[in-house]
Amino acid sequence: MKSPLFASAKPIIGMIHVGALPGTPGNHLSLDKIVATAVREAKIYRDAGLDGIAIENMHDVPYLRGSVGPEIVSSMTIVGQAVKAEFRGVTGIQILAAANREAIAVAHAANLDWVRVEGFVFAHVADEGFINSCAAELLRYRKQIGAERVQVWADIKKKHSSHAITSDISLGETAHAAEFMRADALIVTGPVTGRPPVPADVEEAKSHSRLPIILGSGMNAANIAGFLPVADGFIVGSSFKKAGDWNNPVDSAKVKAFMKLARR
Repeated sequence: MKSPLFASAKPIIGMIHVGALPGTPGNHLSLDKIVATAVREAKIYRDAGLDGIAIENMHDVPYLRGSVGPEIVSSMTIVGQAVKAEFRGVTGIQILAAANREAIAVAHAANLDWVRVEGFVFAHVADEGFINSCAAELLRYRKQIGAERVQVWADIKKKHSSHAITSDISLGETAHAAEFMRADALIVTGPVTGRPPVPADVEEAKSHSRLPIILGSGMNAANIAGFLPVADGFIVGSSFKKAGDWNNPVDSAKVKAFMKLARR
């Protein structure tokens, strides 16, 4: 199913991994410099013709679980506003780890379009600990602050997590439950950052849900052609970075080469 946010039937969405924010162990830059780097990467993505971008506080390791402080919320709002102004297109956000309520608040304040949500339905064990389901509370909060236009893109059987406690619930059943709980799109990933999903998982998700199925890890120039027929969108991070490492800056040449291949 095509996402109503995009003109393209198969949108390509580039990741901006925001520098370590104030108060986190890895922080060594001022907020102004963090914003400038994010804006520079947004410009690269815009000029290369990407359909969308997403910002994420991935450098804030180790991640808090389920909530973050006001310093992260305010910083991500500033970054989000600046990136959206530069990119001038569909922009999403994720705040790690599972700080979904805060992500909704930032998206509403910064005029962003969607949030990536961990633990929308069922529960799992992440490296931060137990992540419980949040659909009921999150959608009520979205309603309360008047942010219904902000879409919820729900990770199902999320990467970097153990799903032993829901091993009797298939990925397809999880996809169906997320649709029933009013998600706007579903994200399918491989087991870890930089690893692609299993094609059978993508097909299973599509067979159990009418929502757009977005692939959220491991997309690269070598495999994108194989996934284009089956998925409805692609979030690309590591393969847009120098040396294919998410920790590195966005490489303009790699982005342009990928987009040329994908469009062809």
